[in-house]
Amino acid sequence: MKINENYLKLEKNYLFIRIAEKIKDFQAKHPDRKIIRMGIGDVTQPLAPVVVEAMKKAADELAVKETFRGYEDSGAGYDFLREAVSEYYHSFGAEIPASDIRINDGAKSDCGNLVDIFDDSNIVLVTDPAYPVYVDSNLMNGRQLIYADSDESNGFAAMPSNDGYDLNGEKIFPDIIYLCSPNNPTGAVYTKEQLAEWIAYAKTHQAVILFDAAYEAFIQEENLPRSIYQIDGAKEVAIEMCSLSKTAGFTGVRCGYTVVPSELKTTASDGTEVSLAQLWNRREGSKFNGVSYPVQRAAEAVFTPEGQQQIKENIRYYQENARVISETMQELHIPFTGGINSPYIWFKCPNNMDSWSFFDKMLEEIAVVGTPGAGFGKNGVNWFRLTAFGDKDATIEAMQRFRSMLEK
Repeated sequence: MKINENYLKLEKNYLFIRIAEKIKDFQAKHPDRKIIRMGIGDVTQPLAPVVVEAMKKAADELAVKETFRGYEDSGAGYDFLREAVSEYYHSFGAEIPASDIRINDGAKSDCGNLVDIFDDSNIVLVTDPAYPVYVDSNLMNGRQLIYADSDESNGFAAMPSNDGYDLNGEKIFPDIIYLCSPNNPTGAVYTKEQLAEWIAYAKTHQAVILFDAAYEAFIQEENLPRSIYQIDGAKEVAIEMCSLSKTAGFTGVRCGYTVVPSELKTTASDGTEVSLAQLWNRREGSKFNGVSYPVQRAAEAVFTPEGQQQIKENIRYYQENARVISETMQELHIPFTGGINSPYIWFKCPNNMDSWSFFDKMLEEIAVVGTPGAGFGKNGVNWFRLTAFGDKDATIEAMQRFRSMLEK
């Protein structure tokens, strides 16, 4: 027996495990201190009533022989949900047929699993800072990674380099490109013009874009794209992943969807044309049994007029938290991104502190927890992420503590 030694190249502790350990140690030393958690992007508002009722009704159906359901035939998700997702895309100008949509248990799974259909020799481009799964899932397979810098100079929205990227002293171009908009952790959102540039770049270099749109529902400005498929040519080069975890509070329910357009094709080594959608369907048919019927009925309810109204109430709740955090940063003259079209606020650590030192300072002095930017890449070393997914009163109190700490 031999292990996959690529796992030994990963950070010893996943970012959020390390944070949890620090919190546990602090609580052991200070059992009476009230910790306000603004680190992990987990939701706090309950599921929408229409979602809960749909899930209950579906569970009741499973208790009756005539309406009982076992495996879903295609493994891609029930037609009722795929059609609902297709209509949702149509509502903001992206025409996606239901046949191009696969239902999954959340965006994170597919972000990591999609690379199964690509050869390990592919060069992967990740914007830095980035959500850790993009990096880790490729390191696990031994792929080489290159990075596009997202920093203050470009508003944390990295753009492609026409000169290529340095890898061991050689200029190369990527085969697989990860993009996330609204971005986790920075909250930055790509414009249509910027995405068009990435699409043209992918076409020129015969690359595929893996586009993470998990936070699209938080975009408030109408001129900003909520899907890469709102831009011409995207279906020929892009796969899009989305999730109901933050959109509808499904972090504990687990459901999302991935779009692999039928137009997205490549050429195999023997010269034959291959559909990436067919490859992905084959992979999922072998390794994934699908999402449960009650969960898919619950997800369907999200896309009804009543469901959209109810989940938007929760989103507005989080947007108000983001406003409170953003205004605090403005008052203290701290540079930041996010907050308007994203549930994340990405700010520069005062006095240019490194992010882990600032994490310790916040925890020890005011018992507020955030996420050190260093956990997302080298460009996050002096930056910090706060989430707006907390309780409103706790968010207000946290910012009062934060203001008091900095004013000292």
